[in-house]
Amino acid sequence: MNILFFLGHIIGILPISTVLLFLLARLVSRHRCAQDGHGRGVLITGCDSGFGHQLARCLDKKGFVVFAGCLSPEGAGAQCLAAQSSSNLKILKLDVTSDEEVQRAKKMVQENLPEKGLWAVVNNAGVSDWAEIEWSTTEDFRSMLDVNLFGCIRTSIAFLPLVRAAKGRMVYVSSIFAFFNCLNMGAYSVSKRGLEAFADCLRVEMASFGVKVSIIQPGNFGRATNILKAKTASDIWEKLDDERKKIFNRQYMELANDYFTSTCQAGFKDTDLVIDSMVHAIVSAQPKGRYLLVSAVDMFFFRLFPFLPTALTDAVFSLSSMYAKRKEMLYAK
Repeated sequence: MNILFFLGHIIGILPISTVLLFLLARLVSRHRCAQDGHGRGVLITGCDSGFGHQLARCLDKKGFVVFAGCLSPEGAGAQCLAAQSSSNLKILKLDVTSDEEVQRAKKMVQENLPEKGLWAVVNNAGVSDWAEIEWSTTEDFRSMLDVNLFGCIRTSIAFLPLVRAAKGRMVYVSSIFAFFNCLNMGAYSVSKRGLEAFADCLRVEMASFGVKVSIIQPGNFGRATNILKAKTASDIWEKLDDERKKIFNRQYMELANDYFTSTCQAGFKDTDLVIDSMVHAIVSAQPKGRYLLVSAVDMFFFRLFPFLPTALTDAVFSLSSMYAKRKEMLYAK
């Protein structure tokens, strides 16, 4: 009887022990680095400013050979980056919407590859803007998609053979707006949701080659990056035709512009959380598939949001004072 009790006790403990050992192994592996940056190349798009600029400086200090893609190599951002970095950092002219520039950048990277090849590509170049869908044109959507989605696809297809050869990393900068359907962010959300679909499919395909794919999902870093275009209510109003001016009055435009500007200014003051996650995705032996980067207070909400019923996620916006004011002001003279 004692033997049976003892065996039962052991059998009961085994599943718990297995789970604990698994979690411990995952924890240890995530803190283990693949190797340092020496002899490894990394291509980063969108290094003129923001996340790309800061990541390029960080990886340069870690010994990587950094290929910093800049839209304006002669601009202040690129020149500042070059001045503050080592000779291992190389500025590339790279407009991700141009097939020709992507191919020229690929040729330059191939001609300057370090001994361990191209370890990672960080698809960071992106643009952001805000407007309700009826304030937008097809061209507004096309411009957003050409940078945020097709720019990443274009760059990925060009450089994947080099990353595959190194069994390296592909990193994509997305946003919480890929799954959080917020008012005024239609075009941006479409571009980022498409980007995540692309990266998810790529991750499955690349697993066979030992290439790991990570998605970075920043929250509100508008203040830290200045990614949002500065515009006024007049800029929006003047784009509308007479029919839409009857629906969306000028006072609402002022209110929406002030609200959106103040919301962005309430975000993170620096890029540290994003840069640390990007570095982890590049150097960790076990990078995460997704890095959700929001405040500790917001983390529970954004973790839960994708799993809520549509009726409930839509109802979230009815709690916003801005949304209520919008409804009151529609069609008002």
